[in-house]
Amino acid sequence: MGWTKKHIISIKDFSREEIDFVLRKSSEMEKKLNSGRASSLMRGRILATLFFEPSTRTRMSFETAMKRLGGKTVGFPFSEISSEAKGETIADTVRVVEGYADVIVIRHPVEGSARLASEYVDIPLINGGDGANQHPTQTLLDLYTIKKKFGKIDGLDIAIVGDLKYGRTVHSLTNALANYDVKLRFISPQELKMPRHMVKDLEGNKIPVKETRKLNLDDADVIYATRIQKERFPDPQEYERVKGAYVIDLKTIEGLKKSAILMHPLPRVGEISPKVDGTKFAHYFEQSKNGIPVRMALLCLVCGVKF
Repeated sequence: MGWTKKHIISIKDFSREEIDFVLRKSSEMEKKLNSGRASSLMRGRILATLFFEPSTRTRMSFETAMKRLGGKTVGFPFSEISSEAKGETIADTVRVVEGYADVIVIRHPVEGSARLASEYVDIPLINGGDGANQHPTQTLLDLYTIKKKFGKIDGLDIAIVGDLKYGRTVHSLTNALANYDVKLRFISPQELKMPRHMVKDLEGNKIPVKETRKLNLDDADVIYATRIQKERFPDPQEYERVKGAYVIDLKTIEGLKKSAILMHPLPRVGEISPKVDGTKFAHYFEQSKNGIPVRMALLCLVCGVKF
């Protein structure tokens, strides 16, 4: 696979072989990180973080990943302090930044913005989330978390809970899981069901799919909870009808399989009780931490740095 200067825009651009390759390289990178042998791989290189939408984990983990590799970062954490506030287009912004950096990570509230931006630059550009569309690096760290726990992805029963209509993390994850032999359970309010075209694509790939409004987590190996995203709703009344639809608490997890894991892309706003944090099922903070070796691996891969 030709990784040098490869843009990472959508998980749908990846084959199963490419996803598995990234997961293997992420494991190798984690070993280098833990041994201190990764600290000079990106020395002399600069990462530009262009975040036109608020972010904590994605922005900070990319910056941490670059610094752990010996590189440096420049950028802005929200659009109000960028030239977009003066009316500058995304195309002009990335063309200017291309002259300052070796690789770009961009987050923007408009779907398709990352792919559009990638058409104007020759340096690698990574999608850090574009509206309700895609979040490919989150998906790769999600899969990495699952693979670390179970040693596999095939054969697992995965329940995805919450906002399945607007959630870019679950859209990307679902696209990726279509490459594996899994069972999928979509749990959401009627108003927030997984888009029909995605369900049809899964069925076309012979992936067993069950859709329900009931929070039934029996026999699930992985429970992937998400928040109801107020900022994605075009109608505030629609949000008011569905907020707080599901809460995973100590009672909810009583019937879980002993080996099950509970994941969440974070931030959470009440979907998982803090009392669950101390249980063996809680993997969401470990999941977030896994973003470092995965993003370190991706930065090296797109820049053609061997490790």
